[in-house]
Amino acid sequence: MRQVVLDTETTGLDPSQGHKLVEVAGVEIINRQLTGKHLHLYVNPGRDSDPEALQVHGLTTEFLSDYPPFEEVANQLAEFVSGAEVIIHNAPFDLGFLNYELKAAGMAEFESYCASVIDSLTFARELHPGRRNSLDALCERYGISNAHRVLHGALLDSELLADVWLAMTRGQDALMLDSSSRGTESTGIKLGDMDVSKLPVIRATPEEQAKHDAYMQEIKGSA
Repeated sequence: MRQVVLDTETTGLDPSQGHKLVEVAGVEIINRQLTGKHLHLYVNPGRDSDPEALQVHGLTTEFLSDYPPFEEVANQLAEFVSGAEVIIHNAPFDLGFLNYELKAAGMAEFESYCASVIDSLTFARELHPGRRNSLDALCERYGISNAHRVLHGALLDSELLADVWLAMTRGQDALMLDSSSRGTESTGIKLGDMDVSKLPVIRATPEEQAKHDAYMQEIKGSA
């Protein structure tokens, strides 16, 4: 199974108020293993970030002016998430911006490019009701170091979230192992690889059959 853990940074809180993406990043997981493959895009929003947003991500208008607008890199994003299960923390926020930008670029909604979207924040709240479930709180809970996270960054946050997601869903490893190896420990044969039509048929000997018949008669007599 291919998964992409995705994060964004923006100029503000609301795309309907003219706020734009400034950074998009994602890391790839295949069969619950980080592959090292990632996507990292800086985007020129064509406007300043709100002071509050700038304080969070530190991406200045001057720095971002050297990068292309979103419509020039939108296809890279669509290709990277193609067919994947995408994991986003507080997904409605990111999807709001992604879909707004994709629409402006004349493209389909984000969900049409990937297999599905999972909101890891909703998952964490169901797993840890009544507790803080921000990315920082989850890193602390699962013993994942985020000491190097001075500012928010889409690539760093997607990497941290990938580690958190794998920790939160660790029980799936046991399920996968159990389903693939139950009853095969001594042979090393996977159940899916076994052709039962080629297994030998071992029939009872006349002596064994006679003992079985006598045993069945004994059971009937005592019933």
